[in-house]
Amino acid sequence: MADGSSFYITTPIFYVNDVPHIGHAYTEVASDVLARWHRQAGDDTWFLTGTDEHGQKILRTATANGVTPKEWADRLVETAWLPLLSTINISNDDFIRTTDERHEKNVQLFLQRLFDAGFIYTGEYEGFYCVGCEEYKQAGDLVDGTGQYAGQQVCAIHSKPVELLEERNYFFRMSDFTQPLLDLYESNPHFIQPESVRNEIIQFVKQGLTDLSISRQSFDWGVKVPWDDTHVVYVWFDALLNYITAAGYGSDDEAFARRWPGTHIVGKDIARFHAVIWPAMLMAAGLEVPKQVFGHGWLLVGGEKMSKSKLTGIAPEQITETFGVDAFRYYFMRAISFGNDGSFSWEDLAARYQSELANGFGNLASRIIAMLTRYFDGVIPSPGELDAADEAIRTTERRVTVAADAAINRLAIHEALAEIWELVDELNGYITIQEPWALSKDPANRERLGTVLHTAVRGLGTLAVLLSPVIPDAAAKLWTALAGEGHVADQPVRSAWEWTGGPAVVPLEPLFPRIELPEADEPAA
Repeated sequence: MADGSSFYITTPIFYVNDVPHIGHAYTEVASDVLARWHRQAGDDTWFLTGTDEHGQKILRTATANGVTPKEWADRLVETAWLPLLSTINISNDDFIRTTDERHEKNVQLFLQRLFDAGFIYTGEYEGFYCVGCEEYKQAGDLVDGTGQYAGQQVCAIHSKPVELLEERNYFFRMSDFTQPLLDLYESNPHFIQPESVRNEIIQFVKQGLTDLSISRQSFDWGVKVPWDDTHVVYVWFDALLNYITAAGYGSDDEAFARRWPGTHIVGKDIARFHAVIWPAMLMAAGLEVPKQVFGHGWLLVGGEKMSKSKLTGIAPEQITETFGVDAFRYYFMRAISFGNDGSFSWEDLAARYQSELANGFGNLASRIIAMLTRYFDGVIPSPGELDAADEAIRTTERRVTVAADAAINRLAIHEALAEIWELVDELNGYITIQEPWALSKDPANRERLGTVLHTAVRGLGTLAVLLSPVIPDAAAKLWTALAGEGHVADQPVRSAWEWTGGPAVVPLEPLFPRIELPEADEPAA
């Protein structure tokens, strides 16, 4: 992707029926890293997140808590969902709520256009409905219940009984789009990623699509159908439209043309909505389909998908209060192959914090700056003639910069970090072999000492720029200590290896200080 390209990235909009856990934070951080990287690359970047506030699940949760759905949504957004963005240092450009007037008005505009074009009709529907998923379920989506639900059919995702609903609804002619969608998947193999999610969705669509019920009459918490206010729009049909209503659809044609199409980062369990229903809706409206839908894996705790309903949810602040925000961001991007399921454990987090962040990266930065302070009064020396070891570091700087950027463009964040960490490891090895502390003992080695420390500090500068999208606070502190010009987040990431050093370093506090770990049976609560 060339500098100056448009890059519009979205998270799913999250249900406000409960507070966020680290599964939500994982999606936010991954999207944020991609957005920060593209901003640093000079791309025209727009990062959207937000909340999904309509539907039966929200209505029931609000009623159970003795408030209106809007009061419930306002409370959860202000006390939980917006604070999450600060807790994990998210740099979103916009925050959409499905109760925003800008959204509701343009959902109605979109729906009216589909109705006028003949893609919507009325019909009777009977089916099994999962309130947790806000979705009608096919027989293959149900499993036999256990425990208190023994003898009942339950949702395979939520493990709770489904409800038999019969309604007269409006339907979207989704069956018209079976072949157009298959053609899309074939002509653009990267439209759905990773490959496992792509294959699953292709098999689903090949079975043939049925028309989609897109309205409900049994409750009134939602966007009114514009030509029939006795119906509200099906929550998913409403929610998916956030990606274009926030980008300017119906309200700002210039902004919409500039931003759309976008890249959607979603959990694999909702990839079907984004890669089947959503592009079909856009095709019907004559709009471009998304650039890409990426369905990442689940965060597992004790072998199960994290879930508030199953009491396996971990609040992000349980981690950040002990390990810090940067370590939270680094851990989830490094420890889990983006796209696959990944297991979270406190032991792995603590081990990686100590070995990779505190010892590997933080100690490297502290040692180099301390030696420059000790041997050159902080002044960054000019290099003498470079030998093979010095040239090797420069080669690695350039190689990992290019490789990390290529990985980011594949959305392989874990691979980008692995590439960058090769420079961390190589710099640690370089310092060990060159032994600047030994060189300092003989004035005849003064030029060589300067060359070694100049090479090392250049490598640190490259790391500060490359790691800024992932660990922004630590990278900013390091950049300040290196006397880098401007803010590190403004440095062009695709040429990180070109930085040649500032005039002098200033003292650096430990980037990842040693921490007192909580007892194993009381994890950072």
